[in-house]
Amino acid sequence: MIDSALLERLTEEAAADDVVQLVVGAVVESDEKVLLLKRPADDFMGGIFELPSGKVERGEDLKTALTREVEEETGLQVAAATAYLGSFDYTSGSGKKSRQFNFVVAVDTPGPVVLQEHDEFQWAPIEEELPVTDAVKKVFEAYRELQAN
Repeated sequence: MIDSALLERLTEEAAADDVVQLVVGAVVESDEKVLLLKRPADDFMGGIFELPSGKVERGEDLKTALTREVEEETGLQVAAATAYLGSFDYTSGSGKKSRQFNFVVAVDTPGPVVLQEHDEFQWAPIEEELPVTDAVKKVFEAYRELQAN
């Protein structure tokens, strides 16, 4: 389980680094495959595959945002956030300094996936080269290391 003190520290560090937009991302795994979502072609970074992810809303903590975003984007019910995999910074489509915090989540059941904001999804084998950005590849490297230990 994720310690609430860790979540508070991550939020405080982001504020100290002048990050203005917090984002959460989820590694959802089932049968040694991970869930990837494809962004609409006309969206910011359109056409890429990404983790289920989204912005933390005002007054929301990271864990609440993580559960909400996974459920909104996939229809899957989060049972627990089980590990923290690190973060990466980027500039959003609106020019905001953003930090995405990435977690492993367990879901009640891996389907059906119901998309709300993406064009398609795939369950990709975790051991294969995945069609994601370099930043997300590093998240998957951390996930593989966690699984190996």
